[in-house]
Amino acid sequence: MSTSHPNLPPHPNSENAEPPSSKPNRQWLGLGLGLAGVAVVSAIAGALLAVGIASTPLLQRQLSQQEAEVFNQDEPISTNLDFRLPQLTRPVNILVMGIKVLASDVAEPPAELRNLSYDALVNSLDGLSDTILLLRFSPETQKVVVLSIPRDTQIELEGIGLTKLNATNTYGGPALAATTISDLLGGVAIDRYVRINVQGVEKLIDALGGVSIYVPYDMKYQDDSQHLYINLSQGQQHLNGNKALQFLRFRYDEKGDIGRVQRQQMLMRALMEQTLHPATLSRLSQILSVIQDHVDTNLSVEELMALSGFAAQMQRSHVEMLMLPGEFGAVDAYDSGYWLPHPDQAQDIVAKHFNHGWVTTATNKDMESDLQSNPVQFLTVAIQDTTNKTEGTQKMLQALNQAGYENAYIDLPWTEPLRKTRIIAQRGDVQSAELIRQVLRVGEVRIESTGNLESDITIQIGQDWLQSQGFPIRNVQSR
Repeated sequence: MSTSHPNLPPHPNSENAEPPSSKPNRQWLGLGLGLAGVAVVSAIAGALLAVGIASTPLLQRQLSQQEAEVFNQDEPISTNLDFRLPQLTRPVNILVMGIKVLASDVAEPPAELRNLSYDALVNSLDGLSDTILLLRFSPETQKVVVLSIPRDTQIELEGIGLTKLNATNTYGGPALAATTISDLLGGVAIDRYVRINVQGVEKLIDALGGVSIYVPYDMKYQDDSQHLYINLSQGQQHLNGNKALQFLRFRYDEKGDIGRVQRQQMLMRALMEQTLHPATLSRLSQILSVIQDHVDTNLSVEELMALSGFAAQMQRSHVEMLMLPGEFGAVDAYDSGYWLPHPDQAQDIVAKHFNHGWVTTATNKDMESDLQSNPVQFLTVAIQDTTNKTEGTQKMLQALNQAGYENAYIDLPWTEPLRKTRIIAQRGDVQSAELIRQVLRVGEVRIESTGNLESDITIQIGQDWLQSQGFPIRNVQSR
């Protein structure tokens, strides 16, 4: 795929010339925080109402007419009738990007950062967009879909050649990023964008009073050149902004950046649950200050209020988190390789969850026919124990085999102890996940990418399964 944009600057040295051993932490995850927190958005929108209902007070980059036309603004996304709060009137796709800029990335860093002994962060939105999410708010289905797109996704830009998706914000800002992502996903429309930088994420989490989350394993890393020190212990913890960024930026395990995508979804889920608490509204002034200093968006106040009102009525089960399917390609001369999307699977996700396009390939048609004749035979089901009860895990495998799931297997354990079994639809196949729940008669279905990405469905066994099988259960503090 080739995406063009006029007047592209030279290729930035901070992008593909970054092997894992030199500057591995230019990326971070967790950008969807501003929109994932329902009460946060509500509070911000309410506070900004005095600015003007149709204004865009958080627009920090003045878009040219050509850039503005990239975003679908012809058809309004909200309405404000009869003095009621604005309401979402149609499905809307919002590109959310997280930006991290170091002093070495800019030609003229601020004077106070020039003589430091380390590479300091710069409060800027003109760097690599290393967290990339496409959010769909749909009043028709009463759902929010979050599609995580790995920053290493391979693209081709006119005048540049092969590069990574996260470079598009550096080359052409949100307009080029939106155009490229739209092309990548087969032409899906992008209505609005939100950009937030890494300082804003840290301060926003602090303004929220921190976040409670389970750290799945010890995370330790030190980079003196950036003053990056990661030191987290496994277990349930309440993280402040700095600790939360450590959780998001760590990538020194076998999954690399894909593991960070999974942790991003874990943190977003935790923030969604936490920000529904009324105490969040008492932190309005702190939240508003962070947003004004670190966020750029072409959403108007009316649109923010409509989105927040829609989200306030959402159930957790109606938030679906997916990841662009693919695999890592070969190492090139610059770094550790590209994320190469799987076109058929990506097309299927966009068709099902973004209502764009349809499945047309012969391969998918044949698979559909096979699944209709025997829908469980072809599903790969990974079973992850969280209970330390081997007999319970074996019983679940037997139950699935007896129900016809020939490709079920026992995976490595999941370290977080769970009360309720999670049945995770990795690729959004909620029907298959629900069918498994009916077979097991326990658990909850989740659409997210936090399990084994090589499976169709991942089951994380909770205490409810042991109880249903007559095993003694123990107290569990986690969900």
